[in-house]
Amino acid sequence: MPDPLSESRLRALFESSVALTSELSVDALLQKLVETAAALTGARYAALGVIDESGSTLERFVTTGVGPEAREEIGELPHGRGILGVLIREARPLRLHDLTKDPRAVGFPPHHPPMKSFLGVPIMLRGVAFGNLYLTEKHSDEDFDEQDEEIVTLLASQAAVAVENARLYESATRWSRQLESLHEIIRSLVEETDLERLLTLVCARLRELIDARLALIALPERGGQDLRIAAVDGDSDTRDAVLGHKLLRAGSKSGRVLERGHSARVDSVIDDPEVDQDEARRLGIRTGLYVPLIVRGHPIGIVAVHDKLGAEARFSDEDLRLAEIFAARAAVAVDLSERVARDTVRRVIAAQEVERRRLARELHDETGQALTSILLGLKAIRAAETDAQAEQAEANLRELVVQALQDVRSLAVELRPSALDDFGLLAALERLAGTFAERTGIKATVAATLGDTRLPSETETVVYRLVQEALTNIVKHAAASEVGIVLTMRDGGVSAVVEDDGQGFAESDVRADALGLVGMRERLALLGGTLAIESRPGEGTALIAYVPLIEAPDGRAAAAPEGSATDTPSPGG
Repeated sequence: MPDPLSESRLRALFESSVALTSELSVDALLQKLVETAAALTGARYAALGVIDESGSTLERFVTTGVGPEAREEIGELPHGRGILGVLIREARPLRLHDLTKDPRAVGFPPHHPPMKSFLGVPIMLRGVAFGNLYLTEKHSDEDFDEQDEEIVTLLASQAAVAVENARLYESATRWSRQLESLHEIIRSLVEETDLERLLTLVCARLRELIDARLALIALPERGGQDLRIAAVDGDSDTRDAVLGHKLLRAGSKSGRVLERGHSARVDSVIDDPEVDQDEARRLGIRTGLYVPLIVRGHPIGIVAVHDKLGAEARFSDEDLRLAEIFAARAAVAVDLSERVARDTVRRVIAAQEVERRRLARELHDETGQALTSILLGLKAIRAAETDAQAEQAEANLRELVVQALQDVRSLAVELRPSALDDFGLLAALERLAGTFAERTGIKATVAATLGDTRLPSETETVVYRLVQEALTNIVKHAAASEVGIVLTMRDGGVSAVVEDDGQGFAESDVRADALGLVGMRERLALLGGTLAIESRPGEGTALIAYVPLIEAPDGRAAAAPEGSATDTPSPGG
């Protein structure tokens, strides 16, 4: 008949193994493992040392039986010297009657509880030692025996499977989170137009995945020798203190990494000669990852992540690889933003040149000719032989002066109507409609339900210019007799509709980039607005524009809700 004690211990081992294999957190599994080993052997103290990648020292040390106060007094945890080192090197079970008398022992640190009897068993994963279980001081004050060794060896072999499963689960979960974050960033690259918000998102997701205290992105100042921190994620106090702060390129670790174009991992900031120690103390950082933003082989900025949370503040190679992946996305965002900015400047300059050419023609063809006529009128007054001739020449000259003055005023209104600044969008459009009707003979009406609140200045300007362009197009292309302009508030924004009763057109016959559509859409896109055109041959045309008024934290209009309108061909010219 089997030994009752052995049978009960094997039953306890089986139950413990089931509990271990159901645990999916590596940290919780290791803690449960040392507690189970202590319970199965009756040991007062148990520990598990996880061996680092070098295979020579311990990177983690999990204990049971030693309280938090005692651990605090003992100080730094073991790294694998003495008897613990023997198990690391030999990777086989070891039992000792009194480990303090073993010649390989190196002794205990101050405040360490006394320990004599000892049992150590390796935990092997696919033939490689993952770590070692250490047990000391049985409650019965006896030595550990063969049965204890056998029980712990069986536990270690079953624990190896559980550790591998938990590692795989955590790895799969981690990769899932990383993929979700990368997908979010890639989607934002397409949808987000504000560079600071996008870079802040990169910092936030990277800090969460690496589990760091602080993440930041620094970009070079234009024409300067400094790096400006453009995005930060961390606690609110640090974020407010760091955002916008400048780093010296020549005297900081970030600047050196940017210059070399290669990533760097710093396990101890205080020991790195390239780190600005004053800056490090101000930020309170201990460790760091520095990854350059590379575009077409040239560094354009840097991602820095500091202080891994938890007992071990150092970052791993996996953390560095993840930071490099996120840095590549941030580099794309910065490069895209700069290219969009350059393209916008080019478009603005091109638009200015077009406007200058138009003004030059206006001044030459109308104002210039009017001034020439006035000059000739002055000569006519001087050449008059009678008072009646002089009076007639003066009257003709007065008409020319009045006409020239009207032309100059009209030109000034086209450039920037004063009513828009002084009285708002509605008043400016009413005046525009009145002038349009007088000049063209086309009846124009304005209706609005905007309330008493003034719209943001940039919104008023965009809507005014769009209506102005639409009226110009109507004169050129619509053959209309009546135009209606309607302004309303809807869906948290302002809607402007310009509708005529002209000849209309088939939308399929008009190119999307023709007749002023590009200019209209670009104006609206600056505020997240949308444009739609409705027209049929013989039934007139309606231009429908929408501009959101929801403001972002930086004061600028937020993007319009998806699907609020669609772009279709326009009759604009």
